[in-house]
Amino acid sequence: MAAQPLSRMLRWLLRSSARSCSSGAPVTQPRPGESARAASEELSRRRQFLREHAAPFSAFLTDSFGRQHSYLRISLTEKCNLRCQYCMPEEGVPLTPKANLLTTEEILTLARLFVKEGIDKIRLTGGEPLIRPDVVDIVAQLQRLEGLRTIGVTTNGINLARLLPQLRKAGLSAINISLDTLVPAKFEFIVRRKGFHKVMEGIHKAIELGYNPVKVNCVVMRGLNEDELLDFAALTEGLPLDVRFIEYMPFDGNKWNFKKMVSYKEMLDTIRQQWPELEKLPEEESSTAKAFKIPGFQGQISFITSMSEHFCGTCNRLRITADGNLKVCLFGNSEVSLRDHLRAGASEQELLRIIGAAVGRKKRQHAGMFSISQMKNRPMILIELFLMFHDSPPANPSIASWDPLHVQDLRPRMSFSSQMVTLWKGCRVPQALLLAQQWLGSGCFQRHYTSRADSDANSKCLSPGSWAPAAPSGPQLTSEQLTHVDSEGRAAMVDVGRKPDTERVAVASAVVCLGPVAFKLVQQNQLKKGDALVVAQLAGIQAAKVTSQLIPLCHHVALSHVQVQLELDSTRHAVRIQASCRARGPTGVEMEALTSAAVAALTLYDMCKAVSRDIVLEEIKLISKTGGQRGDFHRA
Repeated sequence: MAAQPLSRMLRWLLRSSARSCSSGAPVTQPRPGESARAASEELSRRRQFLREHAAPFSAFLTDSFGRQHSYLRISLTEKCNLRCQYCMPEEGVPLTPKANLLTTEEILTLARLFVKEGIDKIRLTGGEPLIRPDVVDIVAQLQRLEGLRTIGVTTNGINLARLLPQLRKAGLSAINISLDTLVPAKFEFIVRRKGFHKVMEGIHKAIELGYNPVKVNCVVMRGLNEDELLDFAALTEGLPLDVRFIEYMPFDGNKWNFKKMVSYKEMLDTIRQQWPELEKLPEEESSTAKAFKIPGFQGQISFITSMSEHFCGTCNRLRITADGNLKVCLFGNSEVSLRDHLRAGASEQELLRIIGAAVGRKKRQHAGMFSISQMKNRPMILIELFLMFHDSPPANPSIASWDPLHVQDLRPRMSFSSQMVTLWKGCRVPQALLLAQQWLGSGCFQRHYTSRADSDANSKCLSPGSWAPAAPSGPQLTSEQLTHVDSEGRAAMVDVGRKPDTERVAVASAVVCLGPVAFKLVQQNQLKKGDALVVAQLAGIQAAKVTSQLIPLCHHVALSHVQVQLELDSTRHAVRIQASCRARGPTGVEMEALTSAAVAALTLYDMCKAVSRDIVLEEIKLISKTGGQRGDFHRA
């Protein structure tokens, strides 16, 4: 690290003559009387010198796969003046108390630390960052950080035209503006607020002030705005825009549905039909966008393919939420609180060790799109922004023993008990999940949908908790007569037409003993057939929904919820499965839960049978059921 100050000084000298309002790479302007070619050669020589004398990149910001993280996104606020349908629920989200949000000084302290370690690009996000009163001052303070090449902002554009002259003067060098439709009435439907003309005014103000390109982010949703692809692309003919089409991504509250997602290839085909001469542009190594240009057009179009073609292999991005949590992956739900350590008086080296540990745990890639859609993660508004859980120990032990929302690697946060109770009641979370949580316990390191090899593999799972059975509670009513047999001993379906509708919940489990070889392949996600845990989980969910077609005398039940969780047990080389089903009706759902657990187990067998035939399915059993006239049951 000794050579780093020299390297940073050289970079600063190189950039000092090249800063502009462009969000692209800086270009040295020729001096009076100097040819453009000479200036270009001088720039090349300087860049070559930097390459030869560059200091090693910070080990704290380099993950176990060699990815160097030089780009930091900082959320300035959780608040937003819009309610975009893909970003947050219509009713909004519970906001973190102001005292738990990062102060301006804390933001700048963390920014200085990251820039000192090699971050050369910072993007300010939210919520909506431009509603923070001191946003201009924050930009001006960031501009003074030696080594910071780019300061960007992602905004909905409502306040942009008013603030941009001040932001430009303060040092803002890149702008991303969210705009999902060019139809004012549709704009109000998507964002649930007015403001279309303010956004357009902001885009034109950015062009007027010399930003080139001005990036326009468009989330494409089937049935809503995919018919405007050509209209957006046409904007680039006479304007220096980079219109970026973003695949619809799943986050809490946005009701993600695979059918709503328009893939990159489908969008590209649509645009190529209109402009077959569309050209592919070169990509930077860490670029998230696939860029194209229509010959003769001033601007360009790009595609953000987070769902169909991830770009994890070259990811160089880190995120700090508004409440001070570090996220190393947008789609990961593991976070660590830098704010708490900062306020506890952690030294710079202690903070770096915490950051380095989090970056070191970053996975090779995020889960697939179907898995991501089922993961518990923040609503989008809070990511680039009500953190409920984090990695540091909770101060309130009364909430440390349960994790009702099953958030990976995270535990309840210290100042959150009253807010959590309010949210829990408001969501009307069913008793089934409480029962399942009591049975599962908490504190297990989880594996959500994709495998990861660790030296300590004792508790890799798709669900929280240890597998301690629940104690019996409630009346244990039994009947000496089989309900599916009539008075003459013939099979018959029970008539439930006169029984009252009640809330029914059942939890069942199964164990698949794989043996050491198959277990290791599942654990490391190296089976040739694919991710066995994901496939088994989906099979269990599907089986619950078609139980009446598999079990002859079962009634069809309209399930309101199915949850299948899998845990790797390295001591037994086994996978433990838990299935929970819920419905409101005149009959129970224990058969649905049992079928779900059994079919998930059979699917694991099928995925692993090529490796070993010595696989044993065992302990398929009902754990608990609630609702109905016969009373509740909880297995001892």
